[in-house]
Amino acid sequence: MQKTKFLIIRFSSIGDIVLTTPVIRGIKQQVENAEVHYLTKKSFSSVLQANPYIDKVHLFDKNYDELIETLKNEYFDYIIDLHHNLRTYRIKKSLGILAFSFDKLNYKKWLLVNLKINKLPNIHIVDRYLDTVKLFDVVNDNNGLDYFIPSEDEVNISNYLPEITNDYIVLVVGAKHFTKQIPINLAVEICNKIDKNIVILGGKEDSEKAEKIQQLTNKRVFNLCGKLNINQSASVVKQSRLVITSDTGLMHIAVAFKKQIISIWGNTVPEFGMYPYESKELYEIVEVKNLKCRPCSKIGFSKCPKKHFKCMNNIDVEVIISYAKQKISSHVL
Repeated sequence: MQKTKFLIIRFSSIGDIVLTTPVIRGIKQQVENAEVHYLTKKSFSSVLQANPYIDKVHLFDKNYDELIETLKNEYFDYIIDLHHNLRTYRIKKSLGILAFSFDKLNYKKWLLVNLKINKLPNIHIVDRYLDTVKLFDVVNDNNGLDYFIPSEDEVNISNYLPEITNDYIVLVVGAKHFTKQIPINLAVEICNKIDKNIVILGGKEDSEKAEKIQQLTNKRVFNLCGKLNINQSASVVKQSRLVITSDTGLMHIAVAFKKQIISIWGNTVPEFGMYPYESKELYEIVEVKNLKCRPCSKIGFSKCPKKHFKCMNNIDVEVIISYAKQKISSHVL
């Protein structure tokens, strides 16, 4: 029987790609003889490389014409556009095949950011992604998000940190945009008030920040920022007892592993539909409610536009500690 070939498009970023995994799995498992291809940026290839529901990953780097020629030679039946921007429009136009595009609700997001009027549906972005493929009779299987770690990237934590076992908490201090990041002062308070080993995760750009947190804490805090690739970081998250994180890709990876999560929100808000996609008993959201300037962006900024960063600086650390103690006491290793 002939295959039905799908091209799913999502260029970035880590969290957004992880949030598309129920669509990938749904097509592969629920559409008869489906062949699933995925197009993303080259820099995010490792996020998808071990996904068994993807038959082939196509990578966009810089050569648009070469990419289009490659895609034309695949003779796809359908495009599932989960990014829906000018670049994906050009791809859809060049390929000239039937495409189903995700509605980004940009106008409604603009209303919330600029006028603080919330007209967004109370629907998680994962379910909105799945609406894109409903004409193929793909339904939510309720198995949540996926993240697959290549065997060579599975981490034995004791190889990096001989002092600890898998009884540790992950604190994610990195994020693409500064206004999403947990600030140093808040991170230090968290570390000092939780009586557990804490592993700090982030990229190379977060190493100096993590070192400062270590210097200012009197607890057992370990810095792995910049020492691991994304799959290795995912492995550390997978083995942890609890994950404390802002609105980041590692938060969604933690969701894929059904981890207990404390999710701290800065300039963005859960109303955008990207809060943890898991059972409510597994996560808690911590945010500064009723702040007039929040949300200031649907994505984030390199610095606080108001210069006060109250959305993070006014977070009540005692709420975080209370949630952490509850989750630690209820967790069974």
